[in-house]
Amino acid sequence: MHTCSKTGRRLQVRASVLQGLFPILQWCRAYKATKFKNDLMAGLTLASLSIPQSIGYANLAKLDPQYGLYTSAVPPLIYAVMGSSREIAIGPVAVVSLLVSSLVQNVVDPSIDPLAYRRFVFTVTCFAGIFQAAFGLLRLGFLVDLLSHAAIVGFMGGAAIVIGLQQLKGLLGIAHFTRKTDIISVLQSVWKSHHTWNAQNFLLGCTFLIFLLIARLVGKKKKKLFWIPAIAPLLSVILSTLFVFLTRADKHGVQIVAHIKGGLNPSSLHQLQFKGPHVGEAARIGLIIAGVALTEAIAVGRSFASIRGYHLDGNKEMVAMGFMNMAGSLTSCYVATGSFSRTAVNFSAGCETVVSNIVMAVTVLGSLVLFTKLLYFTPIAILASIILSALPGLIDLNEAYKIWKVDKLDFLACIGAFFGVLFASVEIGLLTAVSISFLKIIVSSIRPGTEVLGKLPGTNVFCSISQYKMAVKVPGLLVMRIDTALLCFANANFVKERIIRWVTLGEEQELGESGDSDHHKDKIQVLILDLSKLMNIDTSGIIALEELHKRLNSLGKSWP
Repeated sequence: MHTCSKTGRRLQVRASVLQGLFPILQWCRAYKATKFKNDLMAGLTLASLSIPQSIGYANLAKLDPQYGLYTSAVPPLIYAVMGSSREIAIGPVAVVSLLVSSLVQNVVDPSIDPLAYRRFVFTVTCFAGIFQAAFGLLRLGFLVDLLSHAAIVGFMGGAAIVIGLQQLKGLLGIAHFTRKTDIISVLQSVWKSHHTWNAQNFLLGCTFLIFLLIARLVGKKKKKLFWIPAIAPLLSVILSTLFVFLTRADKHGVQIVAHIKGGLNPSSLHQLQFKGPHVGEAARIGLIIAGVALTEAIAVGRSFASIRGYHLDGNKEMVAMGFMNMAGSLTSCYVATGSFSRTAVNFSAGCETVVSNIVMAVTVLGSLVLFTKLLYFTPIAILASIILSALPGLIDLNEAYKIWKVDKLDFLACIGAFFGVLFASVEIGLLTAVSISFLKIIVSSIRPGTEVLGKLPGTNVFCSISQYKMAVKVPGLLVMRIDTALLCFANANFVKERIIRWVTLGEEQELGESGDSDHHKDKIQVLILDLSKLMNIDTSGIIALEELHKRLNSLGKSWP
């Protein structure tokens, strides 16, 4: 009996571990046909948006179109087994695609050696997956929070403009374009190539861009018509491809996708390179992309999880993202993550579980096998217009204004990331944002807030007089709160001097109001410090308090 109970416990532990790694084992038992119907419709709607976007994002990542479709096939299948978000849509996204192209091309030039570039991208993807899985397994989810909300808002806004500028190449039909991403280099490259601009290319792209933006506006105003902006990109691809095929516009300078390799994802295991001079660079780039991809995915997942009223475990999400990208690197995919725009479509379409991702992935695989030849005449300008139509969602001016109103240092991190990405590079923009965020933490630590407390009339409650105007000071009494959890060498002297300044200032104000310096009853006689937030103190903090005590005694003040 004892042996049987031990065996039963072991089986329970193993089952618990398996369910932790593969959440699908938990919810699949209660999965019903009615849920599948909703997931099927959501998945098909998602695929109609994902297919044209994936081709466009592959172009942004400077890869052949099929690699975007590969990335929308295998990673969603792996995530469906290991992920815990019900709504998130997995695949290539604009910001990660920009990061891939802007960072990798500094090591390997895709125009000179596209094969080496592709191999390096797969290696970077593998490293990104390894880092993501390690963060989750070691429960290092807090590392993602190094990119503050303000920094993300600024970074996304800057990246959106940079991505938009990159699309001028496709819209104008420019053959030779700068490898740099900053706004000055891009605009210079566009102007230098003005003699090669193609009016038909530009007109075709702008026509469908207007159509896509109108469809997006309709979907925003009437939520029930969410399917219109969802199918608009695929409809644009079909109509524009048909137009080019019938008019043979490619003979008049309209650039087309041409050959897209069909078939299921080929293996890329033999293309991974863990030896050679660029392994360190691959790991560094993989770490940067892993952090940004995780930040976007977890932010998206948590947003929709809160709407549905369930908790999303960040560490489990990291493990799922890590394994799906490692598997992706073995099957000719580049870094995939959660897309906000496609997740919103998935949610609006009524998805119930991640089965919608499975439906989307199977649909994409079917398209790779059956329909890639039909995309031969797809104009590149349409791919540019599809990417441009998705960018307004990345620029959040209202959120930037809120950040300005709430915290000026946070806003500094926001605009630091924005201008860093816009005028320098994506990497410098990220570095600027993280540096300013750390500077804010340091400043807050060495210059903690101090508040004077007053008594609420008719109660024994003391609160901040700056927040509650009805709170009044008690004559002869100064109550102060120190807003810090640690009183240490870095901030002890600042706190001591701040208290003494408040004692002196408060006394001068009261004497001025009484109009008589002999009215000792109005002078501050007692100081009370509220240290309820203090969790730790070092020797420097103790010495500072002792010095404060001596100074107050010399001024004739009481120290309760």
